[in-house]
Amino acid sequence: MQRILVTGCAGFIGSHVCEKLLKQGDQVIGVDNFDDFYPKEVKLRNLEVLLPANNFTFLEFNITNTEEYKRITSNIDVVIHLAAKAGVLPSLKDPQAYINTNILGTNNVLNFMLERKISKLLFASSSSVYGNNKTIPFSEEHLVDHPISPYAFTKRSCELMNYNYHHLYDIDIINMRFFTVYGPRQRPDLAIHKFFNLISENKGIQMYGDGSSARDYTYVDDTVSGVLGALEYINTHTNVYEIVNFGNNTPVKLSQLIAKIYEVTGKTPNIAVQDMKPGDVDITFADISKAAKLFTYKPETSLAEGLAKFKVWHEQAKSEA
Repeated sequence: MQRILVTGCAGFIGSHVCEKLLKQGDQVIGVDNFDDFYPKEVKLRNLEVLLPANNFTFLEFNITNTEEYKRITSNIDVVIHLAAKAGVLPSLKDPQAYINTNILGTNNVLNFMLERKISKLLFASSSSVYGNNKTIPFSEEHLVDHPISPYAFTKRSCELMNYNYHHLYDIDIINMRFFTVYGPRQRPDLAIHKFFNLISENKGIQMYGDGSSARDYTYVDDTVSGVLGALEYINTHTNVYEIVNFGNNTPVKLSQLIAKIYEVTGKTPNIAVQDMKPGDVDITFADISKAAKLFTYKPETSLAEGLAKFKVWHEQAKSEA
């Protein structure tokens, strides 16, 4: 049994990671500040899955407040740092908030680890760091010095800061670049969830651009399997600093995604075309060979299967709301 601190525990990915850790018997200390990016009630429902577990402790606090860390009284073996201000387009409107939470907040986490002599960190980075890289699939070896949104540059900045702490203080770190994760409990602002909501309300879908933009949609169970693989790796190795893609290695065009969602829901397509949004990339496409080699990472959920599972969850969530 390990004692694992999970920041952002009430979020989409965080709640799924915690759920898996609890089931395998780890002691989880989860923290979340219920950022108002989307309704608090959504995160409270996510927490309902975790709170009954005897091996789960929840603390509500903000990672940007250094005083809050004194409330963590348990000894910690590993930190899984998932907390962040999310979203590409909102970061264009308020970049300072993203700098405060994502960069300064991560710096606080690292300093907390130094103070408590914690030497293992898994960090949630993003495929956004690749920007409009013309070489596909995206490899961890590619240059990522041209971010096209504040959200992206905060994630890349954290990767660099993490290396500095690894180099200076011997903290083992794996930066996990997530690629368009979807599935039950997905954030309501993300495309798949938004589209299902609109269709259930008999409203049309807005398609930005001509539908040719593509994303490497990755089902949440596959992402979590990658996180658990990274956890096992960092627990059994020393002098670790890695950057690893967790994607599906199968980009899907926006037009194809929308068509598949209408097929799954059985509704007649109703689509309005809009201009592309600034900060959005043309394609994300993960080279996952490194994750496969290090963690035997192998995504197993097809888009059709993942959307069908999401539909079941979405209908249940709507009925309980």
